[in-house]
Amino acid sequence: MQMTRRELIRLAALGGALQAGGFAMAQDGYPKQPIRMVVPFTPGSATDVIGRTVGERLEKTLGQPVVVDNRPGAGGTLGAAMVAAANADGYTLLVHSAGHVANAALYPALKYDTQKDFTPVSMLASLPNVMVTSPANGFTSLQDLVQKVRAQPDRYTYASAGNGSATHINAEKFRIAVGIKATHVPYRGTPEAITGVIAGHVTWYFAPLVSALALIRDGKLQALAVGSATRSPLLPDTPTTVESGYPGSDYLFWVGMFLPARTPADIAQRLHAATVAALNSPEVRTRLEQLGAVTTPMSQEDFAALVAAEMKATAALIRQAGIRVEG
Repeated sequence: MQMTRRELIRLAALGGALQAGGFAMAQDGYPKQPIRMVVPFTPGSATDVIGRTVGERLEKTLGQPVVVDNRPGAGGTLGAAMVAAANADGYTLLVHSAGHVANAALYPALKYDTQKDFTPVSMLASLPNVMVTSPANGFTSLQDLVQKVRAQPDRYTYASAGNGSATHINAEKFRIAVGIKATHVPYRGTPEAITGVIAGHVTWYFAPLVSALALIRDGKLQALAVGSATRSPLLPDTPTTVESGYPGSDYLFWVGMFLPARTPADIAQRLHAATVAALNSPEVRTRLEQLGAVTTPMSQEDFAALVAAEMKATAALIRQAGIRVEG
């Protein structure tokens, strides 16, 4: 299920409308201690930046510190497993990317159930991935890159933030839609993948715009196309992959918040209301818009439905691409 930006904005409006009633349902006394926000990717990744931005606002709303705990590895499954096994008391939460929905299809021995072991809180933001390359490569356009890759597929490589990560899924969806072959090079996270592109170790990377924008503006990265269905206002002259002539290549990157399953409903509703309030605050909206992200609060029910639908769609893509990971 690949939702359009218009559909996400509609759901965001619905989620925002829930804010007024959410706080009235809060459990008395929660929270009484700091909250740990587990981010299963490296510091500086898009998921990390969005999580920290929202967490800073949550501290003001909830009156307790929100401590970010980066636990990268295995496509985000290490951090997710920690949260699935944590006490369901509202003091440990997970901020994960769209890669979360892929892991059930990638890891046969996964130690948790993506749907049964988590309580969805809300999507936090959606943002485009942008296909970046080193200016030293001399590509004049996305079409130029595709033509050269088709002619010499063994010469070219593409990065990801790890096998099965959202950036990997984006790259594979593009590759299949275009009908090209190249060598996949997985990195530990987005900062490492971007470094690999700049150094010339890999040819291209579908980087979350949050992480790549400053380097594009500084001329250290060249943006060839955005992977979303529509252009980014921050890169108005950069076409989408679909506009460049490759239908079916668009991909939506999102970041969302989850709690362990069995978290009391009143605590989950309290956190949901506080999260919606944070996402609707001008400071968070402005900060994320400056990085190319759109705040996208949702009801818990809508977010759960999206997760379920995206799990099915992503599993089909993984089978088609033949993506396999160990673990």
